[in-house]
Amino acid sequence: MPTSRRTLLKTSAAAAAAFSFDWTRAQAQAETVRIGSVYDMTGPFAAGGSVASSVGTDIAIELCNERGGIGGKYKVATVKVDSQSKADVAINEVERLINQEKLDIILGVFSSAHAVPLAAKVEQHKKILWITTAVSTAVFKDKNLQYVFRAQIHSDQYGQAFAGFLAEHTKAKLGVEPKDVKVALIHEDGPYGVGVAAADEAFAKQAGLQIVLKEGYSAAAPDLSVLVTKLKRARADVISHAGYNPDITLFLRQARESGLKFKMLFGAGAGYSQLDKLRATFGADIDNFCNIDPVPAQLLDPAKLAPGVGDLTKIMVARFKEKTNATEVPPHCSMGFNQTWILLNNVLPVAKEKYGGFDPEAIRKAALDVDIPPGGTIQGYGVKFYPPGTPMAGQNERSTPVVMQNAGEHISVVWPTNIRTQDPVFPLPKGSVYGA
Repeated sequence: MPTSRRTLLKTSAAAAAAFSFDWTRAQAQAETVRIGSVYDMTGPFAAGGSVASSVGTDIAIELCNERGGIGGKYKVATVKVDSQSKADVAINEVERLINQEKLDIILGVFSSAHAVPLAAKVEQHKKILWITTAVSTAVFKDKNLQYVFRAQIHSDQYGQAFAGFLAEHTKAKLGVEPKDVKVALIHEDGPYGVGVAAADEAFAKQAGLQIVLKEGYSAAAPDLSVLVTKLKRARADVISHAGYNPDITLFLRQARESGLKFKMLFGAGAGYSQLDKLRATFGADIDNFCNIDPVPAQLLDPAKLAPGVGDLTKIMVARFKEKTNATEVPPHCSMGFNQTWILLNNVLPVAKEKYGGFDPEAIRKAALDVDIPPGGTIQGYGVKFYPPGTPMAGQNERSTPVVMQNAGEHISVVWPTNIRTQDPVFPLPKGSVYGA
């Protein structure tokens, strides 16, 4: 039966409409860069800093889109996943983002225990993994990664800062030589804790410090009283602790109950950077504890940074407080914001304009072009990635941590001395619950 003219016109109109819809949708997709955002929103890592990092990432993406998107042209859409503080969930979710969501860029990752396997997995797929928070040196060391990048510091730098602070201050503050200072190194037994403790040990030995205990434990341990007993027997002057959140809370509670005394405790980021949560549990007990981490951006003098960087910090701080009702903005917010902003502002526009797109090869080349001098980011450090063929390929060679101290309800920078905001209180005052 011949097709009527009316039927033909209807069919043609429908086809034209469908083509127009598909073309419009394709154009919209072409103008949007889709990025996977992977953080632990539940489980023990959530309160250890992962949620704060994710909020920092969200703020950076919101601000980028408000300013017109990448290069002022391309909006960013995130596909968010909760890795639930479980490495197998993180791996499965990233596989899904790559294979089902067809994403070329994966951003985030709080835990080093997740970062190590994810780096290998994403590298295998030749997609981009842009690490914002996880610090383990083992993620990059001798791996010659091509598609994984981290502007964040690495765990060896915690040891450098720990030993550097003690070598500089023990004689003036404690009245003894470094060789007479007894140091205990305790840590959760994942890649993060192991990496920090190894760096602490190596640099402490270089500084001539006396290591009296080095002990790992599971972050999920229900009881740390044996560890506390070992610390009491070792009579450590200074404790370095690399832990997350529930384990830090458990350790400090059992240490207080057993009467453990020391001259100073140094945290290594993670749970020790969540000052609001620690203070809600321990109040003034944690006053004057030190913590090593990248600096919270709001503690830096904006006059010493590149033009406009201080304004970014103001926006980040205001929005974090608005979103979370927090009174203190933890370093992890700055990490999430800073690393995300570097990707959106310094890498992706170059990938498009210079290398022709947002594909992994273009992004990889653009990342290796990044050359931000010190003072060019909200956390103060510069960015230049070690190139392929070097021992730390993909790691930022210009990242730096600081030693901070809990000064009442706020944080002060006490090392390096040239940028400190107050002279360190060392040892803990006699009135401290833990003070020796």
